[in-house]
Amino acid sequence: MREALRQAKKAEALDEVPIGCVIVHDGKIIARGYNRRNTDKNTLSHAELNAIKKASKKLGDWRLEGCTMYVTLEPCQMCAGALVQSRIDEVFIGCMNPKAGCAGSVLNLLQMEGFNHQVRITRGVLEEECSCMLSEFFRRLRDHRKALKASEGPAGEVRLP
Repeated sequence: MREALRQAKKAEALDEVPIGCVIVHDGKIIARGYNRRNTDKNTLSHAELNAIKKASKKLGDWRLEGCTMYVTLEPCQMCAGALVQSRIDEVFIGCMNPKAGCAGSVLNLLQMEGFNHQVRITRGVLEEECSCMLSEFFRRLRDHRKALKASEGPAGEVRLP
């Protein structure tokens, strides 16, 4: 999870929501990913999807059986679906996402009996570090927006000092 946190810091350096991910196979990291939605201007550029794409290329197969994912934030519905589709065996999650998480918060797409594959889940790995990184990012974002709004005039004009 520490390497996933390092990946999240790469996203943060780009002013992206700091989410990071790694995929491990046979005890070695084979793929890394971090959130790049704004940078790439692409809805699909989530940390998990970026890592899955790299892992598939590395292994030469879309099936990632025998792989484990470590991700700093609970996967959304799109990423949870990709985990099931890729046949990843297990996911370790840093912190949960009560508004959009699909590994137990809103839904649990990873362990639905009707699907042909279920993913084992371990939650709360380095939870405080993962949660603090996200909380601090959003606090800074809110403070920045407040400062911008405070510098606007009545018609949205920016007041100069």
